[in-house]
Amino acid sequence: MSQELPVTISSLTLGADCSFEQRVSAAAKAGYDGLGLTAEAYVDALAEGWTDKELLKIVNKHQMRVTEIECIQGWGAEKRSYEEKFKEQVSFHMCHLFGVKQVNVALMENYPFATIAEKLAQLCQRAGDLFVALEPMPYSGIPDFASAKELIKKSKASNVGILLDAWHWFRAQQNLSELTAEDARYIISVQLNDAYKRPYAPTILREEAMHDRLAPGDGAIDLAAFIAMVKKADVKPATIGIEVVSDNLLSKGVAATAKYTYEQTEKILKKYWPEAI
Repeated sequence: MSQELPVTISSLTLGADCSFEQRVSAAAKAGYDGLGLTAEAYVDALAEGWTDKELLKIVNKHQMRVTEIECIQGWGAEKRSYEEKFKEQVSFHMCHLFGVKQVNVALMENYPFATIAEKLAQLCQRAGDLFVALEPMPYSGIPDFASAKELIKKSKASNVGILLDAWHWFRAQQNLSELTAEDARYIISVQLNDAYKRPYAPTILREEAMHDRLAPGDGAIDLAAFIAMVKKADVKPATIGIEVVSDNLLSKGVAATAKYTYEQTEKILKKYWPEAI
């Protein structure tokens, strides 16, 4: 696929129960251009006994590259836990180690709008030369695209943008034609996936997001319209992420999950976004 627009398999797509080399190998054999890593996956690799130098060798051996780091949370709290502070610093370190320019962030808790904007500005300052990719989620403290855009405006930070995920867009019941050219400049990355027509109950919607998403083309999301909206607004994403968090797929193994999600993604991109490949 495209080296300028790397199609990336999200760390969450391959779950938390595989080794670092299994993760890299599965992504490479499936055909992905890049892979994402969570801070947890990196720490697990260190716990396996690998060093940073050895991890880079594994990535190079499989002719892969890391193109996505995630996910910093808890940054909106008045007093952040040491765990969250450490996770943030680990994420920044991973970006510099693997040559990734952005770090994905989310916020589960609800705080006053002004507080979140102030905390976002502080997070962006700590990120330094990295870009912060803010992901709106319908069950989070930043429930939709409009909220994320207003937060960015109010924060006045220059190194922040929005991670646009098809699943979250669909579950937030946002219109598939509402993105404008002005909106496009806020979008850093795009993630593709699919969803069942009927959502989980609002109180447990996050459970669906973490266990029961579908591969592109397998569900009710009109990905043709979603991609058309993105292209019409002239969005220039740094990556196209494939985030299919599915217990059902993972029960078949990481290699099978990587292979199937790639094959489904390739069908969609060839049909609706050929320039991405």
